[in-house]
Amino acid sequence: MPVGPSDIRLRGEALKPDQEKRAKVARLVVTLKTTYYCNMDTPVGTLLLTGGEERLAAIYFQSGPHPTALRADWIESERPFQNVVRQLREYFAGRRRHFEVPLEVTGTPFQRAVWHELTQIPYGALTSYGEIARRTGHPLASRAVGRANGANPWPIVVPCHRVIGANRSLTGFGGGLAIKQRLLLLEAEADGQGLLSPPEGRVAEPSFSAALR
Repeated sequence: MPVGPSDIRLRGEALKPDQEKRAKVARLVVTLKTTYYCNMDTPVGTLLLTGGEERLAAIYFQSGPHPTALRADWIESERPFQNVVRQLREYFAGRRRHFEVPLEVTGTPFQRAVWHELTQIPYGALTSYGEIARRTGHPLASRAVGRANGANPWPIVVPCHRVIGANRSLTGFGGGLAIKQRLLLLEAEADGQGLLSPPEGRVAEPSFSAALR
């Protein structure tokens, strides 16, 4: 049987209308979490950053084929993103190879495993969906890896752009292939390498990767 407001009990008694209203407000205050956002101009167009006071929730390519619409309850503020904006600027200037950014924990265990492996791809290097599948212990799950790669909420910071097809094609990318190619060219130029350099060894675990386990 459905449970309605009249079925709620407090110390054995039904809540009065004003008490029920206050209880709903209290629950709402507890469950709501403020989301902030800011826009950042970069060599690959505008990036939309979203998150809370301390953790980055997502990065969106607003100049790509699928820009994200702002939600009415989001609050514009650059303050929560000062650290990530500084690191992104260093990255685009060719001075940063790894990010140290607190991330909002999300995703399924498989997605988090894939995203963790993305953090292990060295700057300027490439790997394939099949290789990521093998590293996660699911060697036949290349397509599932591709879907998890596409669902990565933090592109650039968690470098999903460094994953290409087994035939060396760029394949899909949420920001569009032009942006993916631009990111790869930026890293190749900064490292003095060719665009499609072969994958190299694993790198030391970045400080934020624990959030992806």
